[in-house]
Amino acid sequence: MTTALIAEDEPHLRADLIAALRELWPELNIVAEADDGVSALEAIAALKPDIAFLDIQMPGLTGLDVAEALRATSPTTAIVFVTAYHQYAIDAFEKGAVDYVLKPIAPARLTETINRLKSRASASVSTLAIEQVIAQIAAHASPKKSPLTWVSASAGKETRLIMIDDIAYFQSDNKYTVVMTAEGEALIKKPIKELLDELDGGQFKQVHRSTIVNLRAIKSISRDDTGKGLIKFKMCKDVVQISQPFMHLFRNM
Repeated sequence: MTTALIAEDEPHLRADLIAALRELWPELNIVAEADDGVSALEAIAALKPDIAFLDIQMPGLTGLDVAEALRATSPTTAIVFVTAYHQYAIDAFEKGAVDYVLKPIAPARLTETINRLKSRASASVSTLAIEQVIAQIAAHASPKKSPLTWVSASAGKETRLIMIDDIAYFQSDNKYTVVMTAEGEALIKKPIKELLDELDGGQFKQVHRSTIVNLRAIKSISRDDTGKGLIKFKMCKDVVQISQPFMHLFRNM
């Protein structure tokens, strides 16, 4: 039986897509749903579904980020992007082993996608296709606002203004997010998902559901006896674990 994961951060759109798939492809087994990119990546890495329907614009990791990671974590999973972008991206989607459906979901277009998926014996993620999609969307998408350069954080009774370059990592802790520096930890109320959208993606990477690290602050990366990735920092003695779905980020480091 063909298995699938649905990743869409808007509940009603996710429900609409699931309902349409169940009507048009009743034998499809939807094994998981996700409302953000991290949850999607972790579920795909664990379940290895045949197909992943990925919303392009999700908090934290985007659908494009997840698709890129799947080359290492689940290369046989076929990717179908769910997108509001139209004509300028379509040429890129048409190349390689990826497909797309536009929002709102049109049954006729979804039927085409289903037929293509059924006809493919294997539809692994194409590096070229993903890169083309990213380039097409980046060329037409609205520019993002400038990334954070500092944060205001609480340390006991003190409020500290911390420059981004002085942070080793962020880690969620119940209602708060810990900001770790050489001077110790401080707390902010901004959740990990929001931080990911505001930080410089070239400098800060999510390595676990609850952790974002500053790549410039990393001293070394190693594996423990169980094969789990471990990060040590230049500015503190803490060790942060890399969740398996994110190990691909450090393959060339």
